[in-house]
Amino acid sequence: MKKGCKFGTHRVISPKGLLPQPAEKIDNTMEIYDNEILIDVQTLNIDSASFTQIKKQAGDDVDKIKEIMTNIVATRGKHHNPVTGSGGMLIGTIKEIGPALKDKVDVKVGDKIATLVSLSLTPLQIDEIVEVRKDIDQVDIKGQAVLFESGIFAKLPEDLPENLALSVLDVAGAPAQTRKLVKKNDTVLVIGGAGKSGTLCLYEARKQAGPDADIICLAHSEESAVRTRELGIANKFIIADATKPVDVYEKVKEATGGKMADVTINCVNIPDTEMSCILSTDPEGVIYFFSMATSFTAAALGAEGVGMDTTMIIGNGYAKNHADIAIEIIRESEDIKKLYTELYA
Repeated sequence: MKKGCKFGTHRVISPKGLLPQPAEKIDNTMEIYDNEILIDVQTLNIDSASFTQIKKQAGDDVDKIKEIMTNIVATRGKHHNPVTGSGGMLIGTIKEIGPALKDKVDVKVGDKIATLVSLSLTPLQIDEIVEVRKDIDQVDIKGQAVLFESGIFAKLPEDLPENLALSVLDVAGAPAQTRKLVKKNDTVLVIGGAGKSGTLCLYEARKQAGPDADIICLAHSEESAVRTRELGIANKFIIADATKPVDVYEKVKEATGGKMADVTINCVNIPDTEMSCILSTDPEGVIYFFSMATSFTAAALGAEGVGMDTTMIIGNGYAKNHADIAIEIIRESEDIKKLYTELYA
């Protein structure tokens, strides 16, 4: 059996010398190297920004969605959306573990796992797309994938339905980073707070900031905010278009009495929301861009352009113990578990 690099560089076809994520094309043959795991894939959970773009390109037609996804994988060897640059994650069953990994991983053949690394770097082969669930960004397939030695994953929890666990683990980095960033009595603004990752961030923000802090949910419509209001995890709501920064700024200023947010978390799945975050945050505050639709050029130059020294953090989807933290929220909150089951599972 061939020996592989820990980071998967042995799979890169072009350009040579790159890691698998930024590479244009990787090898998606399913004969594994000695330090890889072969997975029979059940479901792909496509990154929200990516799936939104694919649906738009397809005119919301399911057959065209299938065609676009199949072409991405056929061209690149992975589901790496060439427009958004993002991927997603998957659940499946372990079929084979390379001999160099067998004593290093706490799983065995037959275990069901969720990969916690992006599909934008994961060798993937799609034999058939069985079902497209447009409303929750999930696609059931027949196919296989390969996990590198450096790839992180989680065994699916036995007390939660698989699709529910997949939806939660897909955005696990967001609440985990929120836990790290929010301090007691911080004013926290979650842009896209009524969405999948935003809901978990609001919950964790409330938990860390305490019962007396202002936790503000910015939603794009009153309809999308209704469910979040019922959860009781935010005490203030702003209905606004996050692509209109001056309007958002004025509304946040009013909601905070001019104080602005200590921590702003961006969870939207559309572009051009960087300046709304920057203008809404105290100059000594922190912005966490979880959204994969973020342009970090726009954020950096935009902050410079308005003279803001705010700390801006790239939306790393990984944080220590992030899978456990996200699942913990679902176990703690029956209301969020119910909402997630209805909307995303």
